[in-house]
Amino acid sequence: MNISWYGHSCFKIQTKPKRGSEEVIIFTDPFDKSVGLRPPQGQADVVTVSHSHSDHNNTSPLKGDFFEVDAPGEYSIKNVHVEGFDSFHDNSKGSERGRNTIFVIESEDLRICHLGDLGHLLSESQVEAIGEIDVLMIPVGGVYTIDAKQAEKVVGQLEPKIIIPMHYKVKGLKIGIEDEKAFCKEFGTKTNGESKLNIKKKDLEDVENKLVVLNIVNS
Repeated sequence: MNISWYGHSCFKIQTKPKRGSEEVIIFTDPFDKSVGLRPPQGQADVVTVSHSHSDHNNTSPLKGDFFEVDAPGEYSIKNVHVEGFDSFHDNSKGSERGRNTIFVIESEDLRICHLGDLGHLLSESQVEAIGEIDVLMIPVGGVYTIDAKQAEKVVGQLEPKIIIPMHYKVKGLKIGIEDEKAFCKEFGTKTNGESKLNIKKKDLEDVENKLVVLNIVNS
């Protein structure tokens, strides 16, 4: 499985669910040009949308007869299992910014959790429902989502093997949020940018809470 980051909360996941099967391409939370970054483009098979804000739901540049998942529930697309869990975009049960959907994507025996614009710590029932996670994509920029210290607590709740921060300030971004440095400091790990994450289940046996900071790739 390959994971690339387009900035903000948008990732491209390339996976072959079964040996010898065709590649399935998944995009998460595609943004529009108003954020100041280049919107993702290309073929897609599955697109997850955590909530209906323009910096997370711009599916129009993506090509192909893709399946859009934008609500809680269980979905199976081309042997990829996707499950959505209800949550809130703020710490006031949605009264400020509405609801948010957390997605868990399962393929190649890996479980990838994308928290969307999570605005609060998880409840015990949410942690139990989400289950074991191999890769956690977590917002860390604050203001509109959890901040660095809250993100650290959510990591402690879910105990993933790999942590990928998202939704933080980068060069060109027009949204007023914090950068990733506070989160990395809270986590006690230096920032080391990588262009793409290539993972296999067998490589994660002895891995725990590994922080991976991805560089933005071009469309």
